[in-house]
Amino acid sequence: MMFADVVPLSVELERLGFHITIETAGTLDLPVRCDLMSISPKLKNSTPPSQGMSAHEMSDSADYRRMSAIVRRHDRARHAPDVIRRLVRDYACQMKFVVDSVEDCREVESYLCEFPEIDRANVMLMPQGIEQNSLEEKARWLIPYCQENGLTFCPRRQIEWFGGARGT
Repeated sequence: MMFADVVPLSVELERLGFHITIETAGTLDLPVRCDLMSISPKLKNSTPPSQGMSAHEMSDSADYRRMSAIVRRHDRARHAPDVIRRLVRDYACQMKFVVDSVEDCREVESYLCEFPEIDRANVMLMPQGIEQNSLEEKARWLIPYCQENGLTFCPRRQIEWFGGARGT
């Protein structure tokens, strides 16, 4: 949804009879045609880590200010309630959250309380990670959490099948 060209592309793909799924973070609303809107809202865990800056970078106030500005912009833009409401109203939707911890699950619950119109049966939780061992460890607590809370566990099959290779 980041590019306006997706609008005429979606119209043409629909005309040709293709099934269209649009993947979006839910921050932009364009008049696309699609059969399924796959919304992946960004949780707090998606904020770029400024704490990962080296001592040298931290000592350079220009780098620190630039990184701080990136973090502030990301945090401001990652949640667009009006856009989410329009997308959920206007399209068949699924919601997909990437979670790294139990705290992220609490944030998902808070998010879902903000949007009671979202059907929990269409909400998927996917573990954060690019290594099979880490994903398996998270699945051990995330699968039961999903079962107990009426959500769907969504494994990262591309990692299982292809590893962390780019382009998979």
